[in-house]
This record gives sequence, structure tokens and C-alpha cells, in this order.
Amino acid sequence: MKKQNSLLAYLLIGIGIYFLLRELKIPILTDFYSWQTLLIIIGLSLLIHSYTSKGYQNLFGGTIILGIGIHLHGVQHYSFWIDHWAVFLLIIGLAFIVRYSKTKNGLLPGLFLVALAVLMIFSINLPDYLDWIYEIVDVLESFWPIALILVGIYFLRKR
Repeated sequence: MKKQNSLLAYLLIGIGIYFLLRELKIPILTDFYSWQTLLIIIGLSLLIHSYTSKGYQNLFGGTIILGIGIHLHGVQHYSFWIDHWAVFLLIIGLAFIVRYSKTKNGLLPGLFLVALAVLMIFSINLPDYLDWIYEIVDVLESFWPIALILVGIYFLRKR
């Protein structure tokens, strides 16, 4: 019973600290008084719960929520932050790799997504002899929803 309530406990502690710091109005933390910080807290809670309970089912989701929270916070508050759609592929790839570290499942999709994300993020600076990649990127950017649909169907069919 103690382990079941630990996720709720981590969430309540994190959200309580968030609202306490908002009430204290500490100047150095004003950038963190946002809804993105709540995503970061939820992601961290899921990760902490997964590691402490040794039930690693929340590693993937926790990593994605934490990554999206960090990314959206960075886009909102820092001018140097990369705002590219491939950052979400990078987050998903990293989630696969984090899950692989404990479950030994998902390394290849993780490495593939990270490599694809890095290629897409830096595709605007490719040398001239790799111009053919721009055509592939244009097709991918136009039809990426089809890839989501196909992956969803694959997961439904997979036993």
C-alpha cells in the first residue's frame, strides 16, 4: 500500500513546493512560476516514483512529460533555445533510451529517433552535396501525420 501512494505523495510534495515558492516570491525563481513548471514536476514525480518503487512502467511517460516541460519552458524564457519540431522526436528517443536503461527494451527505436531528430534539427546547415535531404525533409514535414497513424495502428496490432 505504501508504494501505491508514493506517486501521489511525490506529486503533492512537488506541487506544494511549487506553490510555496510562488507565495514566497523569490526573485531568482520568477521564470519558473508557469504551467511548464507543473509539467516538469509531474515528469519528475513519475521518474522518481519509477526508480524508487522499481516498477519502471512510468519511465517512458515521465521522461516525455519532463522533456516537453523543459522544452516548452526553454522556448518561453530563453532566446537561444531551439524551437524545432524535431525536438519532440529527440524527447521521445531519449525516453526510449531511459526506459532501455532499466528494462532492456527499446534501444533501437530510441537511437533511430535521436539520430533522426539530430539530422532534422541541423538539416538547415547541410553542405551542398546533401541537398537531396531537403527534399526528403519536405516530404516528411508534409506527411508526418501519416507516420503517427501508422505507428498507432502498429501498436494496436502488436500483441
